[in-house]
Amino acid sequence: MEATSRWTVISVGLAIFSMFFGAGNLMYPIVVGINSGDKTMIGMAGFLITSVLLPILGLVAMIFFDGDYKAFFYRLGRIPGGFLIFASMVIIGPLIAIPRIVTLSHIMMAPFLPAMSPLVFALLFLGITFLCTFRENKIVALLGNVISPLLLISLIVIIVKAFTTPGEIIATTESSLALFLTSLREGYKTMDLLGAIFFSSIVVVLLKKTLGEPKTQKEVHKLAVVGLKAGLIGTSLLGLVYIGLSFLGKYHGFGLMMLNEGERFREVSLRVLGSYGALVIATAVLMACLSTAIALSAVVAEYLQEEIFRRKISFVPSLIVLLALCLPLSIAGLDEVGRLVGGPILYIGYPILVALTFLNIAYKLVDFKPVKIPVLATTVLFTVLYFWM
Repeated sequence: MEATSRWTVISVGLAIFSMFFGAGNLMYPIVVGINSGDKTMIGMAGFLITSVLLPILGLVAMIFFDGDYKAFFYRLGRIPGGFLIFASMVIIGPLIAIPRIVTLSHIMMAPFLPAMSPLVFALLFLGITFLCTFRENKIVALLGNVISPLLLISLIVIIVKAFTTPGEIIATTESSLALFLTSLREGYKTMDLLGAIFFSSIVVVLLKKTLGEPKTQKEVHKLAVVGLKAGLIGTSLLGLVYIGLSFLGKYHGFGLMMLNEGERFREVSLRVLGSYGALVIATAVLMACLSTAIALSAVVAEYLQEEIFRRKISFVPSLIVLLALCLPLSIAGLDEVGRLVGGPILYIGYPILVALTFLNIAYKLVDFKPVKIPVLATTVLFTVLYFWM
């Protein structure tokens, strides 16, 4: 197993950050800042639990399972585990995650591309995603060395300018507890636990290609430590950027409550940077959305190739099929995709994934074997709560 350079850890950490930081990660911290106003830190405390802590736990769980998401889900049995994998792939692929990325990008770019229809923009965006994804073994290098630095620089410019530009703090009448709980739900909407589970499998596989296949238990431990260090770098950057974006909403989001999430980010950014900051705004959005679209497309296309098409077609045709399936909702609009996020997927499906993550970590750490009954109980409980409330 090859020696690990410090740059390898940093590069993979930056790649993890850029994989996570997609459409929802741009929108929801600003929503928390606008909603929480002068109590933004209380709101962010709730938001960070579900948008940063849960992904870290997902990363830890996947390191324990050597990046094998099948082993992670199959503890429930092959049929229920296989169904959850399929459902997850649909959610992070053509149903929600990729269309949400495309529609947010179009909302942000619309003032600068007034003649471009949603269909043309979606075709262009998905085409660029294909060109950046079809060479699967180059993804982490592309994300860590090119896209992530551009994303961080553009976000830093926006956040620093926000702190140095006079603004009006939004006062809120909501109680601290209500804001905390509301922000917990906003963090849920990023769905980054799903990303952590499936992106981690890419990271572990590519770390093995970089460092070599571990042959001893000591080398397995070393690989796990490298993955965890990189993951902590990535998720720590996430948390810092979330806090910065929340203050963007706190100081510059007055009067924007009626806009959708994507429009809020656009208008707040324009307030801070002005029309001359269009290039910075465009770079931030495109880098954030493209980085996550690349990672998601790689994961789901590989799943299509292996599990749906049973290797009868190669990775590239699978990728083309996936991106074609993403097109309908990519032109439907952010509000339409948002309605899908806010239903049973978020309030029933996501708690099941959270429960499975905790149970799998307990299984690896203290040999806690029960999994089917606790997950079933979670399903029943949150189904009742969803339809009752």
